[in-house]
Amino acid sequence: MEKTGVKPGDYVEVHLTKLIYEGVLLDSPETGIVMLKLDSGYNIGFNKKDVLKIVLMKKNKEEKEKPFEIKKDPEKKNVALIITGGTIASKMDYRTGGVSPIKTPEDLFKTFPKIFDKVNISKVEVPFLKDSSAMDFKDWQKIAKLTVDSLNDNNIQGVIITHGTDTLHYTSSALSFFIKNLNKPVVLTYSQRSIDRASSDADLNLQCASLVAVSDIAEVSLVGHASSNDDYCYAMPGTKVRKLHTSRRDAFKVVNDKPFAKIFPDKIERISEWKLRNKNKAILDYKFEEKVALVKIYPGQSPDILDYYVRKGYKGIVLELFGIGDAPAKEARESWIQKLKEVQKKGIIVCAASQCIYGRTDPLVYSSGREVLGTGVIYLEDMLSETAFVKLGWVLGHDEWKKTKKIIKEKMLENISGELNNRLEE
Repeated sequence: MEKTGVKPGDYVEVHLTKLIYEGVLLDSPETGIVMLKLDSGYNIGFNKKDVLKIVLMKKNKEEKEKPFEIKKDPEKKNVALIITGGTIASKMDYRTGGVSPIKTPEDLFKTFPKIFDKVNISKVEVPFLKDSSAMDFKDWQKIAKLTVDSLNDNNIQGVIITHGTDTLHYTSSALSFFIKNLNKPVVLTYSQRSIDRASSDADLNLQCASLVAVSDIAEVSLVGHASSNDDYCYAMPGTKVRKLHTSRRDAFKVVNDKPFAKIFPDKIERISEWKLRNKNKAILDYKFEEKVALVKIYPGQSPDILDYYVRKGYKGIVLELFGIGDAPAKEARESWIQKLKEVQKKGIIVCAASQCIYGRTDPLVYSSGREVLGTGVIYLEDMLSETAFVKLGWVLGHDEWKKTKKIIKEKMLENISGELNNRLEE
């Protein structure tokens, strides 16, 4: 390859005897292998002896790029950008064929300069750059603190947070509870494909997120593709959204509710009601009890698993029950009823959500549900289990609410951030 003048990162044609492959040349871990990243995003390897020639189609553009200059337009509104990592803050690593974090915010801006057509990025915060699967409540607290600081800055009209997709809906739920008196838009957005791929969804997501950030939608919302096409996004409630596909660009969907709006690159179309921008002072309320768990019940599971959480000093558990709220009861070989009574007598708060995506719990329909309800388990209606996990940790983080189980139950069933919906949507 030295003689062809191509280098890792160049876009090339690899000619075999009967086939020609196009893609980005990667650094190969083995000397006898030619590695290529195809336009589909997949990597493929060829034995060097089978390669007739490699034709350079386009040099790696990074070699020719100039430093990106952030320009500010006094006619445009100012927003703060918080970059936390994930695919939207990653670029292809030409050595491995995978992705690695961007080095500076400018790497994001120069790839997607259209965001500056709508807003001024007047403040950039990078509290960390990590895969969202590595995040926990400490990271939610850091993001919430930075967000509140910007919300109370009179020069900033809204906040955009870029985030990995795996646990994005946990973070959107956390911010929905951690920020009181919300006064301006807080917009979380993402990318399913790295920013240097032609099929990246980051461009539209960032454009739509910037439009929401300067709108009157004073909500914590998640903004992302409404379909696999690059036509418009949805602005979705932070506590009623879930990742429902591993790789599609429209991975996130609203569950048991409606999106706030359709977001096009040049306009917003209302779908449902939202809280309006106001002059409140946003308040940080990010107390959190980390000793909470989310447990999924499966057929034949022994209830003795709950003893582990008792030994480890857990304060609360959200159980994902079957259907409308059933669990193995008196008819089951392994009944959960007695164990549920025991762990609650020891002070653990047990709440119930459904393993189903849509609908609400109703423990009164079947005898097994009535038995579980009789133990004192708190049924959380249509609340998503991930949202319930976050809310339980937040509620139990407040000493003033932990005085009695009655207060805890009242708080868990209080519709604080749109997490409960009396009128379910398809």
